[in-house]
Amino acid sequence: MRTTIDIPESLISEAMKLTNISTKTDVIKEALVNLIQREKIKHLKLYYGKIDLNIDLNKLRKR
Repeated sequence: MRTTIDIPESLISEAMKLTNISTKTDVIKEALVNLIQREKIKHLKLYYGKIDLNIDLNKLRKR
């Protein structure tokens, strides 16, 4: 999909240097993947302590 967006060149350049990604498109794709992962993890953390899985770690380690 083609989309025209206005992103500050300094942000793109810094991201390309830090990640060693050579194209702007790939930098933006990687940024979106990372954003999606971070948000999914944030939502999963909301379930911490609310689900009882009845997992016995010692039993699992003996397997």
